[in-house]
Amino acid sequence: MTTDEIVEVAADFAQDAHLFSEILRGGGPVRRVRLPPRGLPCYLVTGFAEARALLADPRLQKNSQGIREVFEAKLPPEALQNGLGQDLSWHMLNSDPPDHTRLRKLVNKAFTARTVARLRPRVEEITAELLDALAGQERADLVAAFAAPLPITVICELLGVQEADRAEFSGWSKTLLSAAVHPEQVQAAAASMFAYLTDLIAQKRAEPAEDLLSDLVHATDDGDSLSEPELVSMAFLLLVAGHETTVNLIANGVLALLREPEQLARLRAEPELLPGAVEEFLRFDGPIHLATLRFTAEPVEVAGVTIPKGELVLVSLLGANRDPERYPEPDKLDITRAVGGHLAFGHGIHYCVGAPLARLEAEIALGGLLARFPDIALAAEPAELVYRASSLVHGLEALPVRL
Repeated sequence: MTTDEIVEVAADFAQDAHLFSEILRGGGPVRRVRLPPRGLPCYLVTGFAEARALLADPRLQKNSQGIREVFEAKLPPEALQNGLGQDLSWHMLNSDPPDHTRLRKLVNKAFTARTVARLRPRVEEITAELLDALAGQERADLVAAFAAPLPITVICELLGVQEADRAEFSGWSKTLLSAAVHPEQVQAAAASMFAYLTDLIAQKRAEPAEDLLSDLVHATDDGDSLSEPELVSMAFLLLVAGHETTVNLIANGVLALLREPEQLARLRAEPELLPGAVEEFLRFDGPIHLATLRFTAEPVEVAGVTIPKGELVLVSLLGANRDPERYPEPDKLDITRAVGGHLAFGHGIHYCVGAPLARLEAEIALGGLLARFPDIALAAEPAELVYRASSLVHGLEALPVRL
């Protein structure tokens, strides 16, 4: 089956991403849409089975050159100026085998469960410091005061970014992931990020330290190493993805609990449920909305829909994780749910390399927060909360709480 119907997506769809996915899925798990702000035509997948299959389908490719060519065929020249350009795109998330295999192999060892477990004492220390700073305050924005600084500190320490540079770096990251800023601001942020990372890599090459970025600069594996564009792009990917996911995981998880007092009370009474609860937070209100772009290298048929060659495909991780065909009562938070196999971190060869770190940080952060502040409550009506204007990240601009 093919269809010529194109759903025009509203500019504010990120403000109720779950409703958006539910409405789309009502017309089928694979739909043709036109996304704001550039009117990008693509196929959007909201069904769990279809999403899982396509995320691992080698006929859907991700290399930046191929994406660029499809963009050029789909959008007018003036709309193409909104992107980041090629300077920050030479990383593993924008590559296919064999390049992807080579790039991922060089970073995999830094994010294994065993390696990440060694970071636990430092994550616990940072968490305690942030909670100490919150103590005594009557109200706070939990995003700015806790959910954001924890993973930013961890990933910057892991990669070797100086503390004085972290606020500026975080600002660039927010700009680059926002759909609500002017294209010139995006270009300026990308240029600043590129210049900063180029200089940082030069420092690591001249004076290597005990950090991941130094390891990547000097890494060789079977005689291979990262080129300069690959180094800059990989540093960009690890720094941005290494904190943005966890910021939203923590904040979204707290919000979910504050809106479900019975679930919150049970988790307080049975803290051993926390690892499973984190998996449910990932399923219920994950940190990523639409997975990064793929394009069809040949025609692909899925759920009775034929996606022609040369089409862009977006997978809604949020939509897939609330597909009632996969999870009964998907809109209900249940911290004891058997949630294995959710797609919050993707699936296939592009499965999030930082997933073990995100899980560790979320478990420590949420456990520490609930233990320290037994009376924490939402200090705003749910309808007053604003989500970031992004098709990629699914996160709150702020989370006001009473402590």
